[in-house]
Amino acid sequence: MIADLHELDAFAAVAVHRSFRKAADERGVSASALSHALRGLEERLGVRLLNRTTRSVTPTEAGKRLLERLAPALREVGDALTELSAMQTVPTGTLRLNVPRPAARLVVAPLLARFVASYPRIQVEVVTDDRLSDIVSDGFDAGIRFGESLAGDMVAVPIGPPQRFVMVAAPDYLAARGTPQVPRDLLGHACIGRRFPSGNLYAWELHAEGQPLSLAVEGPLVFDDDALMIQAACDGAGIAYVYEAMVRDELVAGRLVKVLESWGAPSSRFFLYHPGRRNLPPVLRAFVEFVRT
Repeated sequence: MIADLHELDAFAAVAVHRSFRKAADERGVSASALSHALRGLEERLGVRLLNRTTRSVTPTEAGKRLLERLAPALREVGDALTELSAMQTVPTGTLRLNVPRPAARLVVAPLLARFVASYPRIQVEVVTDDRLSDIVSDGFDAGIRFGESLAGDMVAVPIGPPQRFVMVAAPDYLAARGTPQVPRDLLGHACIGRRFPSGNLYAWELHAEGQPLSLAVEGPLVFDDDALMIQAACDGAGIAYVYEAMVRDELVAGRLVKVLESWGAPSSRFFLYHPGRRNLPPVLRAFVEFVRT
């Protein structure tokens, strides 16, 4: 039967100190507990490791050989545990985040400079991905998604301010095509489409008189990137439905104007999500606490 690490560590301590009492004091246990562990180890190995008298404890020849091979390995284990303990105190290592492109621009990028300044021993790797990835199997510590609809075994933490979608178009486009007054008017306009990584086209989620409304709009352009939608809208290609925070400058400059503003969906949040609540990796725990504060 193979000896366990506790018994081997007990043997090494007694062999080095040549005293059960000193080894017991060092480890905060009783001398009788160490003596019992050593007897069990010798019985399973079938060899005497220590010669004991009332005045002294000395390794046998077999004990000396075992200690020579064992001491470097135990030092490695001790160093590894010390390093792990230090990581709990000062988070160290790589934090991998799976983030959709809008979230990377709107909520993650504004946080990163302050986070790495606060935790200089953490390296953050952000992978932008608009797919609904399995963060666990893909090797990520956490992900970010819009809205709180996540798998039941995930913990969700709101990150960043509430985000609102708005319908926008260039003034020249509206001058030529007219301004829609109710959601149904969108069916007669060039609407800039959004295609998800799954291949599905996004049906615009609106609110009509307080009730949710899904509208399958059409138009000559379909993108999977907000920046391209915004550029197309600025160029007069049609109406885009995008995050308000991403068109703030265009709205202020007058390159775009809002349409059907009172019909947009209510604001929602991005959520940082990760598996489980207990024993979070120190780098992830540091980021979660940073986000919460």
